[in-house]
Amino acid sequence: MTARIQLALGIDEEATDVKITRSKDGDTSVAVFIFDSPKCMSGENANNNEILGMYMIDEEGEMVTRNVNAKFINGKSAGIEAIHKIEGERDWERFLRFMNRYAESNGMSLNKA
Repeated sequence: MTARIQLALGIDEEATDVKITRSKDGDTSVAVFIFDSPKCMSGENANNNEILGMYMIDEEGEMVTRNVNAKFINGKSAGIEAIHKIEGERDWERFLRFMNRYAESNGMSLNKA
């Protein structure tokens, strides 16, 4: 099973960008996912899908965030931003495993600041 992200269940999305920050003590981390042209908001999918969160799915299971914001310009979809908060070392390690799988599946790479 490859790692995938869904905003509307059943429609796999590709993140345009992912920005990850981590506190100095490592207790809290935040990942911001940007989707410039999400499939769930375009074409025939635009009016038929309910976006209830961002679902990160891989062979270990599913992680969900409900902090998802759609952007509109002049009434037209201009993308989606999803914010995933990560607390504690265990959740951080789980998130990194998912991101490694997702990056490998989607040709993404890590750029350190």
